[in-house]
Amino acid sequence: MRKKRTPIVDLPPLPRGRVRIIEERCKGCAFCIEFCPQSVLVASRRFNSKGYHPPEIAKPEACVCCNLCWLVCPEFAIFSVPLTGRGFQRAREMEETGRLLVSSKEVS
Repeated sequence: MRKKRTPIVDLPPLPRGRVRIIEERCKGCAFCIEFCPQSVLVASRRFNSKGYHPPEIAKPEACVCCNLCWLVCPEFAIFSVPLTGRGFQRAREMEETGRLLVSSKEVS
């Protein structure tokens, strides 16, 4: 009879992130949608100013901030920031100062 092994320490919490999409840069290739391991993104029905369908965030709470979307995007139109730590603070500062506006807005 085998006994089930229990971990000595608690498992660390999963990292969490927030996906940022710069819609006007997107060309609708859907690589980010295809390669997202958590299926956070889906194709949008809306068009951007270039006539492409940018992705939209379907499950924001599922993002683990792996940045795979950023790695596969040929136009650098998508990235993720951690919900805690320095990266999140920097993104929040950029949003507050107007240097980073996401979704249907441009990055200045």
